[in-house]
Amino acid sequence: MKRVTGIGGIFFKAKDAPSLRAWYKLHLGIDVQVWGGAAFDWSDPEGKPVRGTTAWCINPQESDHFAPSSAPFMVNYRVEDLQALVKALKEEGCNVLEKIEESEYGVFGWVIDPEGNKIELWQPPQGQ
Repeated sequence: MKRVTGIGGIFFKAKDAPSLRAWYKLHLGIDVQVWGGAAFDWSDPEGKPVRGTTAWCINPQESDHFAPSSAPFMVNYRVEDLQALVKALKEEGCNVLEKIEESEYGVFGWVIDPEGNKIELWQPPQGQ
């Protein structure tokens, strides 16, 4: 079974999220959207689009999206078979959160690494 196949997103907290988003937009040219982040579409070496995106988002410091972790960041990893990976991680004694979320964006699960960082596992919808 393949485990992680890529990075689906990087999320982090900021003391002043709106100002930091504006800085990234102005100085680095990141197309920050109203939801607080950007989606980077993947392309091949020639610049032709391929299926897939990587999300990038700045969250307010008060956000509880990374709970139960107290870390100021969370990485989302793409996986091919979330159910199988979650089962394997549980069997290996990992701290897997029980909640699995399904939506039009795919299937999501979470695990806490040995240092207390919350990791998001994401199985994209078919064809992405």
